[in-house]
Amino acid sequence: MKICVVGSGYVGLVTGACLAEFGMHVTGVDKDATKIAALERGEIPIYEPGLEEVVEKNVKAGRLHFTTDLAPAIRDAKAVFIAVGTPPLPDGRADLSFVRQVAEAIGDNLNGYKVVITKSTVPVGTGQMVERVVRERSGGGQEFAVVSNPEFLREGSALEDFFRPDRVVIGARTQRAIDVMLDIYAPLKAAGVPFVIANVESAEMIKYASNGFLATKISFINEVAELCERVGADVEVVARGMGLDNRINPKFLHPGPGYGGSCFPKDTRAVAQIAEEHGMRFEIIEAVLSANERIRQRMIGKIETAFGGLAGKTVAVLGLAFKGDTDDMRESPAIPVVEGLVARGARVRAFDPAAMAAARPLLPPIDYCADPYEAAAGADGLVIATEWNQFRALDLAQLKTRLAAPLVVDLRNLYEPARVAAEGFRYVSVGRDVAAPAEAGA
Repeated sequence: MKICVVGSGYVGLVTGACLAEFGMHVTGVDKDATKIAALERGEIPIYEPGLEEVVEKNVKAGRLHFTTDLAPAIRDAKAVFIAVGTPPLPDGRADLSFVRQVAEAIGDNLNGYKVVITKSTVPVGTGQMVERVVRERSGGGQEFAVVSNPEFLREGSALEDFFRPDRVVIGARTQRAIDVMLDIYAPLKAAGVPFVIANVESAEMIKYASNGFLATKISFINEVAELCERVGADVEVVARGMGLDNRINPKFLHPGPGYGGSCFPKDTRAVAQIAEEHGMRFEIIEAVLSANERIRQRMIGKIETAFGGLAGKTVAVLGLAFKGDTDDMRESPAIPVVEGLVARGARVRAFDPAAMAAARPLLPPIDYCADPYEAAAGADGLVIATEWNQFRALDLAQLKTRLAAPLVVDLRNLYEPARVAAEGFRYVSVGRDVAAPAEAGA
């Protein structure tokens, strides 16, 4: 089957490459000529483990190619995936202007039956808008179907999520469209992946409801962590005890500096706005938004207390991306943390394995270092802000020789407190007691 994927950002590029791996013939379209030229040279514009290899393999096999020319790509395809950005507007609503532009182009080039699939995260009712625009632009002379097929890709493990998903959601109004989607995802169907077949509106709502619930779960455990600190409990033990309940499960019960990234902040704000537009308040989501902002500010206070004030201090920050295994800085919790440190008079020396280029235009002036040990050189303490796996295996002895003071503030709870304290550090984490070397009075 010939497929057109409009948008070669994170979702579009992963989707196109993985569908090509399924044996489909995929044309990836993007209006950014520089990005397309880079992709044609085999250069991947995002950091995602394994993606470069899949793109290279399928380009060489002739199943995947890239272009800026949208019209012929639409005309040549049986299925058109819309995977363009839906950035938040100032009031929290999703900006659907790019989706509308693609719908107009599809209508202008509708030359036979096609399935139009919204892969972007869009508010309930977007499918109806796309259907209306395509029909108006095409003049109603050709059959087509609009399908909602939301993505559930986690940055850093997107290929795994695509090839081994928890479920595939298909929102459609006709059996013909459903059959096309089942053909596209035949390898997943054969592998026993559950399929949720729904109407378009339910499929659109599933994505927002899922992300809102996960954001709630993260905010809940972060507030539990604060309470643990106040009462002398250990949040890691509490989270494990909670997660062993099958009704809860352990995923997303990891305390830290709040959620970030391209989905949770945008989608929680959007679902609150959708509720307001339909005459209700989504009070739990509103509380989650408030809690997440407060949690970020709490992290700055935690660091300031640990350092005994920040004015004139040098702080080594490890991690800038919103999570490990990505270079994505969108809504990264590290941004307000670094901004807060600088605003309080600290000098920041930072290292991230992939995100430093993306971080430079977003952060106040800081020093960027080649590795964790350069960042630590002469610093009054170290802050772990992102859960990169390589930060779990730092040479603590070497760090201690580089730091001016043996202090680690771990906002991701990557280490066992006793182990770090045994190396001579004062160790401050989230939702657990402060650990200090025995000679300093643990």
